[in-house]
Amino acid sequence: MEALRIDITLPRRSFDVELALEVGRETVALVGPNGAGKSTVLRAVAGLERPERGVIALGDEVWFEDIPASPRSARTCLDPDRRAVGLVFQEYALFPHLTVRQNVAYGGKARVDELLRRFRIDHLAGARPGTLSGGERQRVALARALARDPKVLLLDEPLAALDAQTRSAVRGELHELLTGLGLPTLLVTHDFFEAAILADRVAVISDGRLVQVGRPEEVLARPASPFVASLTGANLLLGNARPHRELTEIVLDSGASVFSTDLAAGRVSVAIQPWEVSIARGAPADSSLNHVSGPVLSLFAVGNRTRVTVGGLTAEITGESAARLGLAEGEEAVASFKATATRLFPYA
Repeated sequence: MEALRIDITLPRRSFDVELALEVGRETVALVGPNGAGKSTVLRAVAGLERPERGVIALGDEVWFEDIPASPRSARTCLDPDRRAVGLVFQEYALFPHLTVRQNVAYGGKARVDELLRRFRIDHLAGARPGTLSGGERQRVALARALARDPKVLLLDEPLAALDAQTRSAVRGELHELLTGLGLPTLLVTHDFFEAAILADRVAVISDGRLVQVGRPEEVLARPASPFVASLTGANLLLGNARPHRELTEIVLDSGASVFSTDLAAGRVSVAIQPWEVSIARGAPADSSLNHVSGPVLSLFAVGNRTRVTVGGLTAEITGESAARLGLAEGEEAVASFKATATRLFPYA
């Protein structure tokens, strides 16, 4: 399978999208806040927007090329229908007046029956999109995209149109599908948790530029900046760092001191992932060097986990731990975390 290569510059109103990325037989998630340029990249690959310069190619097949000062004088920009791309829009963009079968056949007629069975929507073949659930509409949109026999699959916020309950179930189905396809797949999302589940690699984008690319677990463990850390859901604190024996001591703006194995000096941002923080009624007698005490500011369940905020730090603990501690808002507690889990970044 040939790799998709993207190296483009595309001006936007407030910044230029300048991005170089290669996608092999894998799913790569473009992750970033709204307006970061994620969907612009997808539209450029699909041929719906034309970059100012650069290259978009699938193996040796050039879809777009415009390189000033290049020895090659020819410029290339294939129309969307000449690019082997399957595109699923955020709102799915199904034709409301066509049946499920007709929507899928719009992508290509040869594989309609196969795709209807594969996506378990053959019993809906005669239905129209307005009568379908969110998950069913997504499966129809995916079937239509694959009916083109694409060599590249593009997904723009594929779960955004679903309610929270449906999203969880469809996320699992989508992960299974993407794993089995073996196509270069570029997926756009603003949700790092979603990207970590669906993608082999994540590419964090801010103001049109890549700030970190790696496997989800690598980005979680070693975010490249406070921006990336916050995108992954980390706690961010500010303080002043100074050497302390073989560690770094950080005096936080709150007045508390914490320690990190990262080396730093001066003004820093401190990042701690919620699952690295434990909660207790008092300072535990364990290997955690860092203890921040304060009242419980918030306490709420998310699935089988409970998020607890103490002293400006949010921890994610099991529901059983929360019940055993008998926590309640306003009561004193201690948030603890290890020096090895405390990431430091120069404050900018």
